[in-house]
Amino acid sequence: MTALRSPADPTIGPGLGEVPAPRLLLVDDQALNIAALARLFQPGCEVLSATSGEQALALCAAHPIDLVLLDVMMPGMDGLEVCRRLKADPATRDVPVIFVTAQTDPQSETRGLGAGAVDFISKPISPAIVRARVKTHLTLKAQSDQLRQWAYVDGLTGVCNRRYFDERLISEWRRATRSGAALGVVLLDVDAFKPYNDRYGHQAGDDCLREVARIFRGGIHRPGDLIARYGGEEFVCLLPDTGHAGAMHIAQVLRQAIAGARIEHAGSPTAPYVTVSAGVCSAQPSAQHCAQAMVVTADQQLYLAKSTGRNRVCGAELAEAADPASPVPTPRR
Repeated sequence: MTALRSPADPTIGPGLGEVPAPRLLLVDDQALNIAALARLFQPGCEVLSATSGEQALALCAAHPIDLVLLDVMMPGMDGLEVCRRLKADPATRDVPVIFVTAQTDPQSETRGLGAGAVDFISKPISPAIVRARVKTHLTLKAQSDQLRQWAYVDGLTGVCNRRYFDERLISEWRRATRSGAALGVVLLDVDAFKPYNDRYGHQAGDDCLREVARIFRGGIHRPGDLIARYGGEEFVCLLPDTGHAGAMHIAQVLRQAIAGARIEHAGSPTAPYVTVSAGVCSAQPSAQHCAQAMVVTADQQLYLAKSTGRNRVCGAELAEAADPASPVPTPRR
């Protein structure tokens, strides 16, 4: 998961070990107003700026933002519409928006809060008040992010859970659709896990899953790559900006890492140690398919790996795969 960004002290800046500085987005059609606000938060924060609503939305789509300071009156798309769009997008709906505007009447403030803003600051600004309010909302966001992060962690293995994977898959699919990047999904299943539980007991089975998760986590190195527990003894790997060859390579790396650990499994028909099978799907996301079609295709490829001997990797590109709407048989795993 992305590391949380939060203020470390009343000056709003880094100081929590390796926690990055908060990233603020300042949006105003007047460059002088942006410069004045930027001086309040540099060098303690990473500051991005936009002079139009369209530019602001593009920056929010491309970068994780911790808080937006947004002017209301702008040519073209005004601040109210920008805020509504941010709140309508699952990827940005949790980013706090503070309106900074020359409008001071109660009706304007009501419209701003109704659009989804968390605060409303009138111009001319008081630097101390702006800094205090930004600090408060960054702190609240960091706390909310931490609670969401706990909700996204699998309690047994410590990796992300399926809920988080499902949300990230949709987010990465949309990002790849916009950018034209490739996307890879790898489904991994522990071979003959029921015989493992039957032979060694469920406590040992839990220990085995924890070790498998630890090995998987060590097998991916890019910050954007994700390992999650998909359910039972099944895990999933999400690989942004990864084409078919790259996704197949990562699947093989993970399979070989589990086999190389030589976790005893005397009841396996495949090997005397724990092994995994993997199904890979890669795609160039577009409107012709949906994100879930990648998971369906990866599951079809996992079934193929299982049915042709286990401890192997099978994969397909989404455009070349069988109809994603076709039923997927459930293999004996």
